Amino acid sequence: MSEQIIIFENHLNTLKTQTLNNIKNANNPEELDSIRISIFGKKGQLTEVLKKVGNLSAEDRPKFGKLTNVIKQDIKSCMDDKHQYFERKQLEASLNLKKEDITLPTYFKSLGNQHVISQVISDITDIFSRLGFCVKEGPEIENDFYNFEALNIPDDHPAKDMHDTFYLSDGYLLRTHTSPVQIRTMLKEKPPIRILAPGKVYRCDADTSHSPIFHQIEGLLVDQHVTFSELKGILTFFLKEFFGNDKKIRFRPSYFPFTEPSTEVDVEFHTKKGPQWLEILGAGMVNRNVFRSVNYDPSKFTGLAFGLGIERMAMIKYNIPDIRIFYENDCRFLNQF
Repeated sequence: MSEQIIIFENHLNTLKTQTLNNIKNANNPEELDSIRISIFGKKGQLTEVLKKVGNLSAEDRPKFGKLTNVIKQDIKSCMDDKHQYFERKQLEASLNLKKEDITLPTYFKSLGNQHVISQVISDITDIFSRLGFCVKEGPEIENDFYNFEALNIPDDHPAKDMHDTFYLSDGYLLRTHTSPVQIRTMLKEKPPIRILAPGKVYRCDADTSHSPIFHQIEGLLVDQHVTFSELKGILTFFLKEFFGNDKKIRFRPSYFPFTEPSTEVDVEFHTKKGPQWLEILGAGMVNRNVFRSVNYDPSKFTGLAFGLGIERMAMIKYNIPDIRIFYENDCRFLNQF
């Protein structure tokens, strides 16, 4: 071992002994941090020693590096132990100050859970995602074009009546369905399209089975050679998956300005009066005028669309008699799901 290494070793061992004594005698975290800076800081004592490594020969440098690392680790280990000691003392002081008995059992804190509406939306999107549908969203405040005009809804349609729609200033309104999301998607994207549009909608209606604010999911599939039988197959598969194979469903002819031909789908449910039918969704083949509104060639593309009410789906699945229960925030009701 060269004379230089011996000198450095003696100096480092002396520095180590002094530093370990200072750490053991430190009275608080601030003093400990001051010691750390004096040793490992930019102008710290160990840092200054390391700067002199360039003066060593190539043979001595590895020996010096090994020696330095051992001493550095010893100092850091001692510092960590002292730091943990201060943390324990601080915790003990805090517990003594609050005079709390940590041996007592803790209070139970109830955890929240998803609202039943959110659960049903998740269940529905999971089923349709297996059929290749993806979720799209849009604004709840719309204008006449997206909510009515592009969907082939004329000015004399009942949906435009002040008693059915919440109108705002400057020609804006609260959307009455999530169909505007379909229009916005078709204006941005080209077929094939296979989307779901869940969200809140607003209509001037309120009773045991209607709410001025409720939730819908609408679906759209646009491609070449889409047929009505495909629409019926998709909806039948979905309803059987959601309600179970024993649930009876029926398709009825209907009319919607944005689909032709159109259908409504009913699901059987049981009450004290016996079995009854409840309409839960409307559907049909996309009207050619809707395609013209979004610059799709109706001679090239066909499409199917459907819309269903989330609350009604939940009411049938969980035998809930009144839609208003969903919004009363009664924990006795919500905790059942």
